[in-house]
Amino acid sequence: MTPTEVFLIAVFLIFSVPYLVWRLARTEYYAPLVVVQILCGILLGPGILGAAFPGYYAFVFNPQTVAALNGIAWWGVMLFVWIAGIELDLRQAWARRGETSITAGLALGAPLLLGSLAALVMLRFPGWAGPRGSTVQVVLGIGMACAVTALPILVLLMAKLDILRQPFGQRILRYASLDDIAIWAVLALILLDWQRVGRQAAFLAIFGIASWALRRLMIRISPMDRWYVGLIWLAGCGFLADWSGLHFMVGAFLAGAVLDAGWFDREQLDAFRDHVLLAVMPVFFLSTGLRTQWDMGGVAVFAVAALLLAASTAGKLAGVHLAGRLLGWARGEATVIGWLLQTKALIMIIFANVLLDRQIITRETFTALLLMAVGSTMLTMPIVKPRLRALGDLVGRVQ
Repeated sequence: MTPTEVFLIAVFLIFSVPYLVWRLARTEYYAPLVVVQILCGILLGPGILGAAFPGYYAFVFNPQTVAALNGIAWWGVMLFVWIAGIELDLRQAWARRGETSITAGLALGAPLLLGSLAALVMLRFPGWAGPRGSTVQVVLGIGMACAVTALPILVLLMAKLDILRQPFGQRILRYASLDDIAIWAVLALILLDWQRVGRQAAFLAIFGIASWALRRLMIRISPMDRWYVGLIWLAGCGFLADWSGLHFMVGAFLAGAVLDAGWFDREQLDAFRDHVLLAVMPVFFLSTGLRTQWDMGGVAVFAVAALLLAASTAGKLAGVHLAGRLLGWARGEATVIGWLLQTKALIMIIFANVLLDRQIITRETFTALLLMAVGSTMLTMPIVKPRLRALGDLVGRVQ
């Protein structure tokens, strides 16, 4: 077969297998399509079907096909992170900065602490730290992975729960938005390379000046031109961030964060995010599955995934409950908010991909983090939905 034909076989598997599982098994309640796509990526990867049928894996996912898929995945995930940056509403966070800062700080700090302690336990055994990762980088990276809230997936889940545009949903978005900024700031700190500090300082200086010029330009051009200019800006920021050693994902987030969501039509922005999820992100999930590794043994990887899931959920719930007590929330609010904010999926997987790319963690650690993210997201809807109904009119109350 020609390389094009093999590539299209891979694309056929990427889109057909998860969709059929999701639709025929009717998993929407506990496993949204994005979760099924991640699980199918693991299934189709080298750890499961690739190990059982090495001939299939070597034929379909040969180096040439994987290289082509990786290119699509890189651009797709950059688009997704760029949109997440655009959707940050810092004005609302600033308007209610007291309550937002307390909640976001505790919601991030508690799981970060427990996740870091879990990482210290992991480092007592060999095979979890990458060859280029210092103890501080590994501990902080794993701790932050436990603290991450997947803002784009949170938006999708709240839309399904019909609370996204409600005051209650907007409160949760404020908390998640502030934590999202902290996540990328910590990632930049983890990736700080003193050998490249000059490049990184140059990138930040160029980015600051260019952002000021871009914002002045964006208010003067047509809405359609804003999309083209925004994508050019995204590619440029991704390149410069990667060149400086900060990784192109940091550049993608910053490229979106300096843009105002009001410059784009809300319906178009939502549709664009949905189309990226539909047409491009499944390729990223498959490429993520190709990175899973079970060489250390499935039992060890699953045990670490369970440890990280416990640290992540317990920390997030403890932090949010403490915030609720300090701020005088109504009974039941903290539980719902905590479970929604512990949603992981995409952003944590992107975060873990960066750590793996920089060899701060191993493939086994990445696989454990991936399983933790999937488990975290699958728990959200079954736990939140019945508790949300019990809150009643509190959902529509402004706070």
